[in-house]
Amino acid sequence: MSSIYFKEEHILLQTMIRDFAKNEIAPLAKEIDDKECFPAESMQKIKDLGLMGIPWETEYGGGGMDTLSLVIVINEIAKVCVSTAATLMAHTSLGTGPFQYFGTDFQKEKYLSKLASGEMIGAFGLTEPGAGSDAGSTKTSAEIDGDCFIVNGQKMFCTNAGYAGTIIFTSNVIENGENKGIAALFVEKDTDGLRIGPKEHKMGWRGSDTRAVYFDNMKIPKKNILGSPGKGFKQFLKTLTGGRISISALAIGTAEGAYELALKYSNERDAFGKKINNFQAVGFKLADMATQIEASKQLTYHAAWLKDNKKDVIKEAAMAKLFSSEAAMKITTEAIQIHGGYGYIKEYNVERFFRDAKILEIGEGTSEIQRIVILREILNNSIL
Repeated sequence: MSSIYFKEEHILLQTMIRDFAKNEIAPLAKEIDDKECFPAESMQKIKDLGLMGIPWETEYGGGGMDTLSLVIVINEIAKVCVSTAATLMAHTSLGTGPFQYFGTDFQKEKYLSKLASGEMIGAFGLTEPGAGSDAGSTKTSAEIDGDCFIVNGQKMFCTNAGYAGTIIFTSNVIENGENKGIAALFVEKDTDGLRIGPKEHKMGWRGSDTRAVYFDNMKIPKKNILGSPGKGFKQFLKTLTGGRISISALAIGTAEGAYELALKYSNERDAFGKKINNFQAVGFKLADMATQIEASKQLTYHAAWLKDNKKDVIKEAAMAKLFSSEAAMKITTEAIQIHGGYGYIKEYNVERFFRDAKILEIGEGTSEIQRIVILREILNNSIL
């Protein structure tokens, strides 16, 4: 069914990345998870393949490919190491995308070129202690002071923050005491007043670098704004819409990684004189898992195709993210069930995919938020 969306270049890319992930990324995955270490070696390999800026302009060091190509790459890498795929996803969709979408020519030349080539890693800060799903309640403020912004506030759960060369973040812009609305700003690492918190220790995505970011009277130039004040909220919604397609690809890879382990195990494990996948109790689980994965792919491929064809994709991206993330949680749970007690043992790796799956229902908008978005789009476009 993927041939509906795949062109020859997509098939070739998928074959190449699948082999690359199996031979170069997979051998590093367990150690990355066990030691909670940033996947530096894996990211260097990805950079060497020219995959750090897959969908961005070649003029600025990008790959010049489409969203579907990004989906393919994230999907295949996630099948063997979700932490590495999450790092790439956050860098590409969130930490780099806004420069492509909203940056000036100067900003693209100076920053996008380095991010898309992999010379530096990008990060994006949106969530705050009191502003998660309610992102419009952002408290971070950037007060105009001559040719600068004086920024105060903090962001939580900022992926790649400890390794990023630039961090994009949302903030209220204050001018003469008046709130001009939310803007998308960015800051370079080592800027005075920027403080990066310690690495968070997480249940899953243990190799992905997640930290709080603090702004303490941080001074940045006024030119460090993407777009204009008051448009930041709409801009980050566009960024999140693209990000939801990417995280759907991550969910598919997570589900496939667990499913393939379960399928292999079911064909090796004997019980009552035959392979356990000959029992309907196990076989039906595998059938459901395969169906959910295929459905996730079609929703995600369709959303990617719409985005590449400049169509409105808000509803479809939310649908893909909702379905694929919840499917990944179900599939990884069933994969452990098929393994029985062995599924609970780290040696068998399937428990890693289970731990990696849960955040998919939370990050880039919870499942509840996706349902709100989908319902809003349905009602706004319904003909009664």
